[in-house]
Amino acid sequence: MTPANKIPVGVLISGRGSNLQTLLDASRAESFPAHIVLVIANVENAGGLARASAAGVPVHVITHKGKTRETFDAQLDAALREAGVELVCLAGFMRILSDGFTRAWEGKLLNIHPSLLPAYKGTRVHERVLEAGEKQSGASVHFVVPELDAGPVIAQAAVPVLATDTPETLAARVLEAEHRLYPTALRLVCEGRVTLQNGAAVTA
Repeated sequence: MTPANKIPVGVLISGRGSNLQTLLDASRAESFPAHIVLVIANVENAGGLARASAAGVPVHVITHKGKTRETFDAQLDAALREAGVELVCLAGFMRILSDGFTRAWEGKLLNIHPSLLPAYKGTRVHERVLEAGEKQSGASVHFVVPELDAGPVIAQAAVPVLATDTPETLAARVLEAEHRLYPTALRLVCEGRVTLQNGAAVTA
């Protein structure tokens, strides 16, 4: 049961769930405005499922295999609404959502991306950052819109790119920033301090 002062949140994952863990940890605090009520994975052995179960959060596996994107998304939507979810966080969820799903959850669907958006949308982010000789990278939490990684940014965290970096070392540094950033961004949205209005992130 969600406490009266908290917003019920669903988290979608595909893998180990390290960002999920930071959200679970943050939500334990009485002062944190979100309560995670459901974790859904599209991969049966996703490591994050065990993290959620250990925290006492209900889990659900909805495989995407053998389904159209629309059918899969309809099943996601039904499970989220049945659980009373009001906000959805994508945390390493490796599926592109349909336009219908993103519009149905407009302003209530968040994603975290390992770059300082709008730079370096898509995949192979850390390799591309290093190839370009960037001095700075980071992470962004943004509202999800139909166009991939194009939603208005809610919050960002920057990290330095070191001369000795490999894609792996840079990824590890960015992931640490992600772990600090996602709970902060979720708090901002839950408290109404950042909202999606007319295609822009508006700060109250």
